[in-house]
Amino acid sequence: MVEAPAPQSPLASLADALAGAGAADVTLAEQVGRARLNLRLDAGDAEALTAAGAVLGGALPLTPNTAAVTVDGCSVLWLGPDEWLVTGPAERGGAIADALRARLVGRHHGLTDVSAMYVTFALSGPRAREVLMKGCRLDLHARAFPAGACVQTALARANVILHRTGDGPAYEITVRNSFAHYLASWLLDAMAEYRQP
Repeated sequence: MVEAPAPQSPLASLADALAGAGAADVTLAEQVGRARLNLRLDAGDAEALTAAGAVLGGALPLTPNTAAVTVDGCSVLWLGPDEWLVTGPAERGGAIADALRARLVGRHHGLTDVSAMYVTFALSGPRAREVLMKGCRLDLHARAFPAGACVQTALARANVILHRTGDGPAYEITVRNSFAHYLASWLLDAMAEYRQP
């Protein structure tokens, strides 16, 4: 029997560069071992929202461009009036998906495992916002984009999901695999001036 090849990050060729992408002012790392589920629900169906929230350990955010971190360590990002991105540890992804499907039987919904479609970066440090501002047209100041905010936007011409995870500032940047190498290279270049001795 032929064994399936082990999954490899699209950033494998940048592993050394990413390993050295930390400095006092800004750090960049690939977040590995994350499950990502795209969930579609009728936001007007209170029972479906309650059922999904029970599985995830917290209510789905209903306010545009916000995210919630549940008691089980999952993040739920609002992507649209009837769409959320659920992220959590890879080892729990299958169980979360199965539990959501079981609880939503008979309810109008869609659930797709998109884990293999995306790469997520963690960008943090006092200069993280300045790095993002080089390629993002949004106002990323804390008063306009506080911790817990998320948005689908363009960063260096790549479509991303940007989530501010902390006041540090700290961000998660989720991008399609096909743009991951390009965006990692761009971020490393944008960080260069803050990593100078």
